Amino acid sequence: MDATIRPDVVIIGSGVGGGSVARQLAGSGAKVLILERGDFLPNEPENSDAEAVFVEARYRTLEEYQDESGRRYRPGQYYYVGGHTKFYGTAMFRFRESDFRAVAHEDGRSPAWPFSYGDLEPWYGEAERLFGVRGEAGHDPTEPPRADPYAHSAIPHEPVIARMAAELERQGLRPFHMPSAVDFGPGGRCRRCGTCDAFACRYGAKGDGEMRLIRPALKHPDITLWTKAQVMRLVAAPDGRIAAAEVMRDGEAVRVEASLFVLSAGAINSALVLLRSASEAYPEGLANRSGVVGRYLMNHHLTGLMGLLPFRVNDTKFPKTLSVNDFYHGLPEDAAARGNLQMLGNIQGPMIRAAYGWMPRPLANLLARHSVDWLCMSEDLPRAESRVRLLPGDRVEVAYHPGDRAAHDRFVRHVQRHLRKIFPAVLRHSFGIEGPSHQCGTVRMGEDPARSALDALCRAHDHRNLYVVDAAFFPSSAALNPALTVCAQALRVGAHLRDAWRAGAFAA
Repeated sequence: MDATIRPDVVIIGSGVGGGSVARQLAGSGAKVLILERGDFLPNEPENSDAEAVFVEARYRTLEEYQDESGRRYRPGQYYYVGGHTKFYGTAMFRFRESDFRAVAHEDGRSPAWPFSYGDLEPWYGEAERLFGVRGEAGHDPTEPPRADPYAHSAIPHEPVIARMAAELERQGLRPFHMPSAVDFGPGGRCRRCGTCDAFACRYGAKGDGEMRLIRPALKHPDITLWTKAQVMRLVAAPDGRIAAAEVMRDGEAVRVEASLFVLSAGAINSALVLLRSASEAYPEGLANRSGVVGRYLMNHHLTGLMGLLPFRVNDTKFPKTLSVNDFYHGLPEDAAARGNLQMLGNIQGPMIRAAYGWMPRPLANLLARHSVDWLCMSEDLPRAESRVRLLPGDRVEVAYHPGDRAAHDRFVRHVQRHLRKIFPAVLRHSFGIEGPSHQCGTVRMGEDPARSALDALCRAHDHRNLYVVDAAFFPSSAALNPALTVCAQALRVGAHLRDAWRAGAFAA
C-alpha cells in the first residue's frame, strides 16, 4: 500500500444505504469517510437525452458481467454519488405487513424477516420525510398502518393519467396516488421536464441519494467523501474484526483502517467485495460462514406494457402518479398470480430502439408518442442457485434463476385483460437481470448464523465491526420498489451505530 488513512468509520458506497447511515452518524463524534467508486454525475444536456442515456449508454458502467453460458454484457449499473437513485423512478413504497412474514409461493417460500413491519414503521416515516415523499394515505387497499400522514400531498394526475384512474375505477379496481420522491409544488424544483424515470434530474428535484443524503451529510465537518475510490477488498484481523479496506483511488493503492466498516455498495457489488476478501482464515470470503454470500440474488419480475392510443398523443410530463395494488395478494381465482401495477416513466423512441435495434426510428418514435406505459412487478423468490460469483481473472458471473415466473406471467395476462378494455392494443416487454435496478438478497439477514450472513441490525455474524446496509440484506424481495425499505432500515441501523459509538462499543 502506498498510504494508510485512519478515520473512525468507513462507509463503502454513497447510495441510499450508505448515505442514510452517514446522515445518522453526523454529529456522533465519529470521523466518517465515505468511499464512492464513481464520481458526481455531471450536470449536462445529455442527462435528459434518451439517445445518450439509452442508445449510447453514456452513464452505464463499462465493466462486463457474464451469464452461465459465458455470454458477456454491460449491466445496468451506475456508479455515481447517490448510487442507482440518480436514475430511479422516484417510487417510494412501504413494504406490506405480510412482506415481513414467511409467504408461500407457487415455486417455493419467501422466508420471514428477523423483524416485523411494526419495528420499521417509525423509520419508514422518517425516510419519507427525509426524501420528501409525496403521497396520499388511505386509498391503497393493502396499505399498512402508519403513525402519521404523508408530510406532502400527492402529486396530482395529469389528464391522461386521470383518465386511466377513472377507467380502472369503472372496472371495479381501486387505483391510488403512487408515493413519489419529487420536489413538486409551489416553490419546488420540479419543472415537469418529461424526463424523470431512468434519467438523472438536472434541477435537483428528484429525491435521490446525493441530494437528500450525501450533500446534507457533507455539511458536517466530520463527514468526508472520496470519489473515484473503489474498495477492492476488506482485511480481517486474527480476532475476526475488520481491520482495513484496500482501496484504489485515482490509480493509487490506499489502505484505510477504521474501527467500524459499513458496506453499502449495492447487492451485487457488496457480495463481490466480501468474496474478493477471501484469505487463508476465510477461504470462502468474509461474512460467509453460512455460504450464503453471493447467493439468493433477487431482482423482481418486471414486465412493461404499452397501451396504444392510435388517435391521440400522450403529452403527459410526469406519469408516475398512479398505482394499483388490488392484485398484490393474488387474483380471486389464482392466489399465486400476484403483484403491483404502476406507471412507467415516459417511453421515448430511443428507449424502444435500445431494446429492439431492428425497429426503424420513425416507428419507435410513433409508438412512444401514442402509448401509455405501465409496469407489472411481482416478487422474485430467493433461490440459492441465483447467485453472483467471482471467476478467475476477477470476472463476474451472474447466474439468475428467478422463481414464480409462470405465476408472474399469469398476473401480467390478467392486467393486460384490464388494459385492453381501455386500449385497442397492449404491447409487452420483459426486463431481465441485465438491468439490476432492484437487485437484492445476496448477503441476507436472519436469526440463524448457519443460514444467514447478517443479524437483524445488518451486522455480520462473523465480524462484530462489519455491517452490510443495502438491499443485499433482504431475505425476500416483496413486490414493491426497494428504495424506501433500504432507507428505513439504514436509518434504524445508523441510529444504533450512533448510540453504540457514543457508548464506546467500537473502541479498539
